[in-house]
Amino acid sequence: MAEKLAPEKRHNFIHNGQKVFEWDQTLEEANIYITLPQNVHSKLFYCKIEPKHLEVGIKGNPPYLNHDLSGPVKTDCSFWTLEDDIMHITLQKREKGQTWSSPILGQGQLDPYSTDLEQKRLMLQRFQEENPGFDFSQAQFSGNCPDPRTFMGGI
Repeated sequence: MAEKLAPEKRHNFIHNGQKVFEWDQTLEEANIYITLPQNVHSKLFYCKIEPKHLEVGIKGNPPYLNHDLSGPVKTDCSFWTLEDDIMHITLQKREKGQTWSSPILGQGQLDPYSTDLEQKRLMLQRFQEENPGFDFSQAQFSGNCPDPRTFMGGI
């Protein structure tokens, strides 16, 4: 049942008509997916994850991404992998349940409507986590959705 509340699709961050990365999030983590350039050996890629900053690039070149994160992350639980020409970066949120409008501060922010949809999905994910015997996949909110991080005493 919980997989029904997983992100349905990835969000795209497009700059100057070019896709920079895709991303999604759960209550506990944000995931960034970067399509890697062809003909570059995998050992040349690097990713440096700091509590409030992310740097990604190819060794010997200026960084591809070098930005602050939207929220603090747990560096000991965050990691990156290379899978099928995709760099997958998993950022463990320090504040479980926090809704991010983008993983990168000030870059590719979701519009208010999309942010509200994400918050509703994360709230349902929280309900599902706290009540594993119930199926919240068809549940809906009318009006404003509470913050999943702070609702009823918080997570």
